[in-house]
Amino acid sequence: MCGLAGIVALADDGSSGNLVIRAMTAAIAHRGPDGEGFFTAPGIALGHRRLAIIDPAGGHQPMFNEDRSIAIVFNGEIFNFETIRAELADAGHVFRNKCDTEAIVHAWESWGTECVTRLSGQFAFALWDSNKQLLFCARDRMGEKPFYYTYTEGAFVFGSEIAALAAHPGTPRGLRPEAVDDFFAYGYVPEPGTIFDGVMKLPPAHTLLLDRSGRPPRLERYWSPPDRSEKIDAVEAAPLLRQKLTQAVGACLVADVPLGAFLSGGVDSSAVVAAAARQRSAKLDTFTVGFDGAEDETPFARQVAERYGTTQHNDRAAATDMIAAARIQARAFGEPFGDSSAVPTMTVCRLARQHATVALSGDGGDEVFGGYRRYRWHSLVSGVRKHLPAGVRRHAIGTLAALYPKLDRAPRFLRAKHTLTELSLDSALGYARTITRTQQAERHALFSPALRARIAGHDPAAPVRAIMDGAHEADPLLQAQLTDLATWLPGDILTKVDRASMAASLEVRAPFLDHEFLSWGLSLPAGLKIGGGGGKHILKQALEPLLPHNILYRPKQGFTSDLAPLFRAQMARVRTLVLGPVMRDSGLFDASAIGRLLDAHEAGARDHAQVIWLLLAFEGFLAALATTPVAVPVEESVVVA
Repeated sequence: MCGLAGIVALADDGSSGNLVIRAMTAAIAHRGPDGEGFFTAPGIALGHRRLAIIDPAGGHQPMFNEDRSIAIVFNGEIFNFETIRAELADAGHVFRNKCDTEAIVHAWESWGTECVTRLSGQFAFALWDSNKQLLFCARDRMGEKPFYYTYTEGAFVFGSEIAALAAHPGTPRGLRPEAVDDFFAYGYVPEPGTIFDGVMKLPPAHTLLLDRSGRPPRLERYWSPPDRSEKIDAVEAAPLLRQKLTQAVGACLVADVPLGAFLSGGVDSSAVVAAAARQRSAKLDTFTVGFDGAEDETPFARQVAERYGTTQHNDRAAATDMIAAARIQARAFGEPFGDSSAVPTMTVCRLARQHATVALSGDGGDEVFGGYRRYRWHSLVSGVRKHLPAGVRRHAIGTLAALYPKLDRAPRFLRAKHTLTELSLDSALGYARTITRTQQAERHALFSPALRARIAGHDPAAPVRAIMDGAHEADPLLQAQLTDLATWLPGDILTKVDRASMAASLEVRAPFLDHEFLSWGLSLPAGLKIGGGGGKHILKQALEPLLPHNILYRPKQGFTSDLAPLFRAQMARVRTLVLGPVMRDSGLFDASAIGRLLDAHEAGARDHAQVIWLLLAFEGFLAALATTPVAVPVEESVVVA
């Protein structure tokens, strides 16, 4: 992996931006410890930090075509680059090195904006065509690699992380009030926005074409996942799945540096390790992080490692580090990020980097093959909803849901409030409620009156409705999967993996997200994905010849530790942070409401661990923002009236 940055002057002032682009590139040096490179000319500046994976000796960037009229900065890997190179060489293009980046340059010359449809891999890049005075930017189909951009006075500024943009003096610094609401709803700020007003993410599977002649930039989607299922039975699907998974993993094994794989002991990472180990002549290094308590999967990881003869490396994620980690995490992500599993993810990335430069992961398996419990629940509730008139659901069941007590500590069969509430809503709002971390009343109670006034009318669930309305022909399971592919996957999972791995200068590859394999998996009938009373039904069936039964069919576990008892035991530290001057001076929160929430959690009356983590993560972000030299003081950037 690498880091990129750039500036395109929209008005020709004759400057090159040399000093600024160097500062922007230095801000993301962790993404590429193996070298840096720059290209500057009147009106354009490109910067690059390199993590050498393919052709370490010859892959320096920016990279150019034969006459240097085209320059590119690229982050990622193109797994089918050898096929593309061969086709372009036959067409007369001359290649000077053996890396994948040069293939994109010549692909642009041959195919223009359509070149991106020929690429298979994980990527973000910016290509400058000096003859046409065009900047062509693209991001991979799933959003594995990030691309941020903003417009300043007279310039288009972009980079791999917000940190790169923040080094440009014209980058907006004010917080976007709706993004604060979104963060406390989802635990991340959904695409294409960011926490900063005026800073955007290029959405997955999109290109951006910027013409310096003054025409408006053109943002286009170049790929969409399938929105309907195909007919196939388990007898045919299982061996085909094994074959396609083997191909997807095989494509990810190309590297001129040491390569290993994450191994949690769950189905997805174990499947990747099995497929990788069977295709390599050399021993595969595998990396596992254990936890204290019931979530520890180390014994299962050891079982898979022994079966495939891998060289196993282990570490442990200490729960006592979690509160301090909230602040550390904020600096790595550049905006508030509320997934606590980022902490052990950083641990396993640091472990892997001691032995490898590339690591394969099982990310995407749940989204593609229906592994989350919420998928089964959504499908079940959708089936029940069909038989209940809308009026009955809204009024009778909605009223019952409102009256039913919230029994967090009661036996599961008595905790019906969530079930009744989801039944009372339509499909999109019901699923949105399932995937949000806090409901509106709960989070708005924590906000200051000024913030509540600024976000009046904002609905974080609107993107979910838009996605499901656009996939109205899909079955409920596929609708939920498509929603996650557009929101949760790029916003949470892939952001977590990219920042955690890049903080350790490690490249992570996810074979389940190969777009052809993913498209095939999504198109399977719902019964093959969530049949037999569990998720990933056909994936587990396909893997039976490769993995032990207890690996495939044990209950799903999360990649984190239980935070509730930790917060109770260390409540004094929690209060110091979330009720401290950083949060208080922001003008965003109601300290009394937060205090009552902490009291209830400490007394054991409620489990507010998830909300407390979000508050800690946001406090860490504000603290980082206040101490970053290029950032304006917090009080100037918040949304108080």
